[in-house]
Amino acid sequence: MQITQFLRRAVQTHGDGIATRMGERSQSWHQFADRAARLAGAMQGLGLQRGDRVGILALNSDRYLEAFFGLATAGVIFVPINTRLAPPEIVFWLADSGCAGVLVDDAFAPVLASIRPQTPELRHVVHIGDGPTPDGMLAYEDLLAAAAPAADAGAGGSDIVGIFYTGGTTGRSKGVMLSHDNIVGNALNMLKEVPVEASSCYIHAAPMFHIADGAMTFLMTAYGASHRFLARFDPVAMMQLVARERVTHSLIVPTMINMLVNHPELAAHDMSSLAWMLFGASPMPEALLRRALATLPGTKFMQAYGQSEASPCLTLMPPQFLALEGPHAGRLKSAGLGLAGLDIAILDEDDREVPRGTVGEVCARGNVVMQGYWKQPELTAQALRNGWLHTGDGGTMDADGFIYIVDRVKDMIITGGENVYSAEVEEALYSHPAVAECAVIGVPDAQWGERVHAVVRFKPEREASEAELIAHCRARIAGYKLPRSVSVTAEALPLSGAGKILKTELRKPFWAGHSRGVA
Repeated sequence: MQITQFLRRAVQTHGDGIATRMGERSQSWHQFADRAARLAGAMQGLGLQRGDRVGILALNSDRYLEAFFGLATAGVIFVPINTRLAPPEIVFWLADSGCAGVLVDDAFAPVLASIRPQTPELRHVVHIGDGPTPDGMLAYEDLLAAAAPAADAGAGGSDIVGIFYTGGTTGRSKGVMLSHDNIVGNALNMLKEVPVEASSCYIHAAPMFHIADGAMTFLMTAYGASHRFLARFDPVAMMQLVARERVTHSLIVPTMINMLVNHPELAAHDMSSLAWMLFGASPMPEALLRRALATLPGTKFMQAYGQSEASPCLTLMPPQFLALEGPHAGRLKSAGLGLAGLDIAILDEDDREVPRGTVGEVCARGNVVMQGYWKQPELTAQALRNGWLHTGDGGTMDADGFIYIVDRVKDMIITGGENVYSAEVEEALYSHPAVAECAVIGVPDAQWGERVHAVVRFKPEREASEAELIAHCRARIAGYKLPRSVSVTAEALPLSGAGKILKTELRKPFWAGHSRGVA
């Protein structure tokens, strides 16, 4: 299988339909395919060969989408780069993956001046922005205009098509090698649960460097659906684009949903076309889900659970089970059912399946499981031991096969010998009417080893005391799970580029100077 098959199908079945629209630029699938083929020809003209790597350091755009398919057509491996990285981290990603080239837009062109001397393998920098092309860079539109369309290089199957670095929320980033089969398999696994037609319109609101957005990118392309782009997420900009372009599908993370459904301008925008909203990457607090269902009653919400190592989807939660009442109300906290094309099991430390309802590690095997970590054979062997992808997530499975994620294994807090899952405590805190955002972490404690600590940001003109928050939690969770301390911040909690709260950053000041930390 090849991801470029999706593009060929879009041209074959809906060639004159709108492929992308961004600002004043609009193109059909015929035009899009021609540009992708010209990009492939341009890459080959620069001397890039099948298997070479090219980074993409840019905000969301139509050209980002062209890059995915143009590089794949040339047999070149794309390396999407987190746009929230500091320059030394960008250097690491480019150098670690051995990128021979990078596509960069206006927002990140200035960073390249300090990066290029540290990345000697980086031979070509292509400017894909709308402003003037900086000195020393190649102009994207000039390259395409001068290049002849290239035929597909024939890469496919188990060939690596992309290296997606992990977000670093639990440690140093690792390059996840995904093949054509992995990405195509993920799209095919999602087909039954996510209805897509040529008339569908998808908004790239989540960052395109993240494979979560990629899950919809390739699925939508396969059906000749249309793409729209937010350069970066902004709740008002998303409302405006949905209303103007009659967007039907989106995929964003709970932190973005929180900003959207609690925004005072939401009611002023026509969101009625938005039929499907997928969410994932972190747990959705029940209080937030209730708010989302109430404010966007015409939208079907679907939870997706997975990780980069799974291309990325492992489970989907059909919208009928995200119910506030009726026979399915008890499923509200589930991450859903395993997708066709893979096996999911809850395993113990010896990779034996645990009884239903027992906490273990969520593991999977099937067509979406990565080829491994780039240049990390030992970590690959550990993650893929005994034929299973070990997700690092703690979870349970009920009698009907529904998966419930209790926490990242590394986010589990061990206090006085008891295991506390931070997601459960966060759920209790989010149900307090004053809490806008929170994160629960383990911090050092002389008596208990670790204690449960909450970092909280309040909604505008709302607040609560530490005692009030703890009392609120006491009515909802066991005593040993309660926060023993609370710190309040007026600033938004630090996020990864994919919208996950960076608990590693929150833990650092507490564990500084200790011989053991929590990563």
